[in-house]
Parts: sequence; structure tokens; C-alpha cells
Amino acid sequence: MSMENVILVDEKDNQVGLMPKLEAHQKGLLHRAFSVFIFNSDYKLLLQKRASSKYHSGGLWTNTCCSHPRDGEDIIDAANRRLNEEMGIKTSLRKVFDFIYTAELDNNLIENEFDHVLYGVYDIDPILNKEEAEDFKWIDMETLKNDIENNTDQYTVWFKIAFDYFYNYLKK
Repeated sequence: MSMENVILVDEKDNQVGLMPKLEAHQKGLLHRAFSVFIFNSDYKLLLQKRASSKYHSGGLWTNTCCSHPRDGEDIIDAANRRLNEEMGIKTSLRKVFDFIYTAELDNNLIENEFDHVLYGVYDIDPILNKEEAEDFKWIDMETLKNDIENNTDQYTVWFKIAFDYFYNYLKK
């Protein structure tokens, strides 16, 4: 497994260094990330089920795509790259908000991310990269909200946080 560097940042998202991804998650250092939410024209959100082989949170449902930008890479460009690599999707994305969260993951890893949340619209089923995602589903926000409440252990930690932000954002 090749480990890319993540961009270490301060609380204002200013770059302060680079570190291998696994080391950053072991040390729980704040780093830049993004989460993509793709909706179809019926306002259903595209979820992916993370591949069971992933080094953390495998087999859990999460937002359409999430990852880390490379050094010098624009957030939108990084999100487009990963969205295409993981889900075979190309669509225009726009940033809606960002937030910082910290969470303990499996395998003694700590997620500490400055997360940029991006939004896009796409109406075709994804073409999954099976190394990244083992399943997908389109789901409306109310059904999803109820399922997260009733089956909370089926979802990734960060998605539950980002979903709350996004749900409240859409309700404004």
C-alpha cells in the first residue's frame, strides 16, 4: 500500500507541513481533507460503501467520496480526481462549507481533519473502483437521517458529522 503525504494545516487551513497519511492518522495531527456529496436531480444522495480492505472504516457507508489533496493541489481539482478514481464520476463541484473534527477510528487511528465539503449533481450510477468502494446507493435525506439514527454503526464517523452539517445547511 503506497502512502501518500497529507497536508498538515493550522486551524485556519494554512499549510504547516507534510506527513505520510498513516503517520498523520496515528499521531492525530490536523490535516486537510475533503468530502464530496453528489446528489441526483431527485435530491437523492449518492453513498458509497467503503471497501472492506481499506485500512480504516472498511465496509461502512459514507458520502460519495472523500480523500486528501496532494501538496500544491487545489481542493476542487483533488476532489474531481478522487471522484473519478473512486466512482468514475466527472461533474462540476462547488464548495459549500468546511469544518474541523476529531474522531477516534478503528486500528488506533485518530482522524483530525480540516474538511472541505463539496457538492455536485450527477444522474448516472457510478462505476465503482472495487479497491475503494464495494457498493453504492442513492438515498433521500430524510430516509438517510433516520437510518443513521437507527444504524449508526453502519456509517463512518466523519460522514455522520458532515451529514449533520449538510442536513442543517440544506434546511436553511
